[in-house]
Amino acid sequence: MPIYKAPTRDTRFVLNEVLRLEQYGNLPGFENTGADMVDTVVEECGKFAAEVLAPINLSGDQEGCTRHPDGSVTTPAGFKEAFQLYREAGWGTLAAPQEFGGQGMPHVLGFVVEEFVATANQAWGMYPGLTAGAISAILAKGSPEQQAKYLPRMIAGEWTGTMNLTEPHCGTDLGLIRTRAVPNADGSYAITGTKIFISAGEHDMSENIIHLVLAKTPGAPESSKGISLFIVPKVLVNDDGSLGERNAVSCGSIEHKMGIHGNATCVMNYDGATGWMVGEENKGLAAMFIMMNAARLGVGIQGLAQAEAAYQNAVQYAQDRRQGRALTGPAEPQEKADPLFVHPDVRRMLMDAKAFTEGMRAFYLWGGLLVDLSHKAASEEERQTADDMISLLTPVLKGYGTDKGFDTCVQMQQVFGGHGYIEEWGMSQFVRDARIAQIYEGTNGIQAMDLVGRKLAQNGGRAVQAFFAEVDAACAAAKAQPEQEQLAVQVERANGELKAATMWFMQNGMTQPNNVGAGAHHYMHIMGIVALGLMWLKMGAVAVEAIAGGSADKAFYEAKLVTARYFGQRFTPDAGALRRKLEAGSEAMMELPVEAFLRA
Repeated sequence: MPIYKAPTRDTRFVLNEVLRLEQYGNLPGFENTGADMVDTVVEECGKFAAEVLAPINLSGDQEGCTRHPDGSVTTPAGFKEAFQLYREAGWGTLAAPQEFGGQGMPHVLGFVVEEFVATANQAWGMYPGLTAGAISAILAKGSPEQQAKYLPRMIAGEWTGTMNLTEPHCGTDLGLIRTRAVPNADGSYAITGTKIFISAGEHDMSENIIHLVLAKTPGAPESSKGISLFIVPKVLVNDDGSLGERNAVSCGSIEHKMGIHGNATCVMNYDGATGWMVGEENKGLAAMFIMMNAARLGVGIQGLAQAEAAYQNAVQYAQDRRQGRALTGPAEPQEKADPLFVHPDVRRMLMDAKAFTEGMRAFYLWGGLLVDLSHKAASEEERQTADDMISLLTPVLKGYGTDKGFDTCVQMQQVFGGHGYIEEWGMSQFVRDARIAQIYEGTNGIQAMDLVGRKLAQNGGRAVQAFFAEVDAACAAAKAQPEQEQLAVQVERANGELKAATMWFMQNGMTQPNNVGAGAHHYMHIMGIVALGLMWLKMGAVAVEAIAGGSADKAFYEAKLVTARYFGQRFTPDAGALRRKLEAGSEAMMELPVEAFLRA
């Protein structure tokens, strides 16, 4: 049976000591983010995830969801009961607006809940996770009447939500969608079409499901500029808030997937279902992107989550499993063999995982704080700076986080040797569940193209220049600490590679767009390395000060400095190799005709 213990000490370290949430106590929502409150939220959520969700993760994977002849779907044993406990504890209300029944706390704390839930049980966590995204879209673009009608019940967890984009013939190219929305006399629309890959599209965990559906109205442009967004409830909602008739929307089938078996990924059929437009006609894609951007941050957290789960189990296995002897001589002569921990190659995999998971945790929590500051910072300038930075880094959080998260799961499976390939140990599930995160909410290739094709040039490159400056400042400060000087030089060098890659795109991308496409993925990974390097500089600075101050938790901070040193030695050199790949351009990549790829 796989184990899971929420990394509460590490999380509290980032929130209280690195980000120092207390300093924002004058901002709306941060009034109660002192260390005591933060510790309570982190510890209690960690306990819920470990004690309620983790025990039904493996069984949920094995059982999966079941579609019945009437189109209804039941989730695995324990899922519905766990959702009731989640609702009662109010975890879904934590960062939601108070005016609709939420607690109004910062998004950064809501991100903690997302991590712990996703690590304990990713398939289960997608039900409330998608609801949170739907709430974001309705908050941003819904009318006051729509907000009042749907948000309180969704925030309370009585109703859940979905996003419906993909159709059988189109994925990313949403301009090709065929779902139609025909106006009714009462101002509603009749929605007709088929959507696929709809996570949490039908289930038994809530009494209603609020679908957000992309469709085209009659005469709309046959492109992405002709897309509108609609609220289409599973069960129609009366004016007094009570539930009425069942809407003409149904689950046609459940997709048979590689992983996340506990989540019902559905083919959804809309047969003249009643829906209501959200926002302006033909402006639905912009509204949906609000939900997608929130989801992309959540998916980045999922990449970390599965890596964390796999890492914890690999550490436990490496402690217990005995194989061979240490290269320097028997570590435990009284035993017939030494633990796996004595072998450098096992240590390599575990240290890679430790450096990534702890660095990525700091990265996404910083991202959560940026989301908060983009809305709540005291001045317009501060809000704009935070918005620039999180907009730039969202594709990196999603793309780099899930690429490295999957790689980490595979390496942790490798620690188990043959046992890692056997289902009962649970490592296969972490690998299978992690794989989807690189695909949904925009594949990682699309994330990379969003980064280099849109985000770099926005506002004359204001965001990326701010990022460069942030890293340069952290490097300069770290050089004043002997314990950090080497890492500062290494991160500074990696940041130099990122700057050079950015300049190369400027010089070689405008006239040859394929050069941008060919190098985008490499660029995203360089920025991911630099971003995690920035986090390790910040964490290292705190660790140095804590040790100098005589902290009673000296071992924790010393481990941070060793892991930071490892990151500098083993991760930052990749930035140079990736830049050289990027600068190879697209000529050899694009030269061959299709026929040359076919085997004779």
